[in-house]
Amino acid sequence: MERICKQAKQRLANAPEGTLRLSKSQGCTQYYHCKKDSPRNGVYIQRKEKELVRQLAQKSYDEKILRYTENTLSGIKRILKEYEDDKIESIFISEHPEKQKLITPVEPTYQQKLERWMEESYIGRKFDEDASVIMTNKGMRVRSKSEKIMADYFDSIGLVYKYECPLHLKPYGAIYPDFTFLSRRTGKEVYWEHEGMLDNPEYARAAVKKIELYEMNGIFPGEDLILTYETSSIVINTVLMKNLTKRYLL
Repeated sequence: MERICKQAKQRLANAPEGTLRLSKSQGCTQYYHCKKDSPRNGVYIQRKEKELVRQLAQKSYDEKILRYTENTLSGIKRILKEYEDDKIESIFISEHPEKQKLITPVEPTYQQKLERWMEESYIGRKFDEDASVIMTNKGMRVRSKSEKIMADYFDSIGLVYKYECPLHLKPYGAIYPDFTFLSRRTGKEVYWEHEGMLDNPEYARAAVKKIELYEMNGIFPGEDLILTYETSSIVINTVLMKNLTKRYLL
């Protein structure tokens, strides 16, 4: 609606002055250009001025479209201002804990969905025998110091995640996102990939192919895919990491 409204405004900005009046004479349609300083019935538009006729007709149409979209957008914004997307869940949570045990909610709460999601077992990617042993504060093994920083931060704020949980993407097969979350807002999985060696050409090529693979499967950065980057001289930006967490996961 906003796009259509914007297009109508842009066309109207270049539209000619006045309006178009149509009249029938001996079975033929005649066109008149009506302006403030023109005669009451307008000035007859000659056949050679077809472009003016088209522009005035378009103007009349665009004015109607603009009125409709502006009124509709006003209503939508009013509804969104009053709408609370977690109201259904908050009604259940506001009940006494003992009452909650007796109630079947119309839909599972986020916490219930999260518990079921975490109960799903999975087998992560294996570590090479000569790989460095890097452990998080909670005792989970990760592949890099940056992943440890990220995992420790997620743990510190109580953000639940799965580490290197397999995800099947066509036509490749299973890949292992660094972190997988269950979005509170959408109820869908959100994947976080930290590309940590982008100054390594081979690694960078593989990273680009992986991101393209996500996109081919309908998983896009800024929606359900979060990306962070690092090189040998540019370490992980922890401020950005926290901002991305707040924006997409909290």
